[in-house]
Amino acid sequence: MSDALEEMQLNPQSSGLDPVLGTVLAVQANYYWVQLHPPTPQAHLLCTRRSRLKKIGQQVMVGDEVQVEEPDWAGGRGAISQVLPRQTVLDRPPIANADQILLVFALEEPTLDPSQLSRFLIKAESTELSVLLCLNKSDLVTPEVQQRWCDRLNYWGYAPILISLRAGFGLTALQAQLIDRMTVVCGPSGVGKSSLTNRLIPKVDQRVNAVSGKLSRGRHTTRHVELFQLPRGGLIADTPGFNQPDLTCVPSELARYFPEASQRLASDSCQFSNCLHRDEPNCVVRGNWERYEYYLAFLEEAIAHQEALDRTSHVDASTKLKNKGDGQLQSEPMLARKKYRRPSRRMEKQDLQNLCQDIAQSIAEDD
Repeated sequence: MSDALEEMQLNPQSSGLDPVLGTVLAVQANYYWVQLHPPTPQAHLLCTRRSRLKKIGQQVMVGDEVQVEEPDWAGGRGAISQVLPRQTVLDRPPIANADQILLVFALEEPTLDPSQLSRFLIKAESTELSVLLCLNKSDLVTPEVQQRWCDRLNYWGYAPILISLRAGFGLTALQAQLIDRMTVVCGPSGVGKSSLTNRLIPKVDQRVNAVSGKLSRGRHTTRHVELFQLPRGGLIADTPGFNQPDLTCVPSELARYFPEASQRLASDSCQFSNCLHRDEPNCVVRGNWERYEYYLAFLEEAIAHQEALDRTSHVDASTKLKNKGDGQLQSEPMLARKKYRRPSRRMEKQDLQNLCQDIAQSIAEDD
């Protein structure tokens, strides 16, 4: 809970008459499910947003700490009148005030792909939140394979928590990392994110689907972002799965999202301040570390994205950029738009007088 929220609870008269405070758990259409903070007559209210917030463009996000006016306790309704300052903001998924990201992958079914895992890790690191890595379905591999992955990921800079929802081990260590924190669960489809939420909060009963046998990847089961209260304290958000997160970071910042590279930069510096760590001389990042090839591939993707943004900002007003469906942007001319505006009566009268004068002058010259 933020300092601003605690201050409003201790001194409610400072922000209005008896404000009711809470956290937005879910957003659907124009309604907001708000969990109230004690002391309150009931735990939740279904709220709308005051028109004033809409006029000033104030968005209400999942995770927002809000003030609710004139709650209707009998009907379980209310109206959000204020959004407290946010500590953190995520765009995808749209969540405010999160503390950490729990990245869930499976060791098998689907098989763990180091390139895909690296892509998710980079995306998670770019949020500037703490990153917690969890590997599910550990019972499907041998202890030797488990240890190899742990050693490998330790070298990357992560200490994974191995769990098995099927066999029921590893959950105690994971739960200890979630107490009194707002955690965003991310990862590809089919790795067990919704099943993990069901195990942590049995009454939630999230929908789950099996892994696709043909594609060897999971099917999407979570359709929207929603926060759930953990029994031992804290909130957890199960988010829609996706298999290939976009890398939209600035190319010069990519290296610091690799713990191996940022560790090298912390102990030394490259010769050039704008070094991209490819073929520049005296580069401290370039070298023999496992994920360097991934870094180069992701760098090319980040550079292409930045160039597309630059083209968009410099494109002429007579053209527009259109996505052709393959991830490439193509410039196309905009259709000319004619202005059909009726001239004023004054202008019509002036034009008629000018025409009459021209005709009279032409007749006089002929005579």
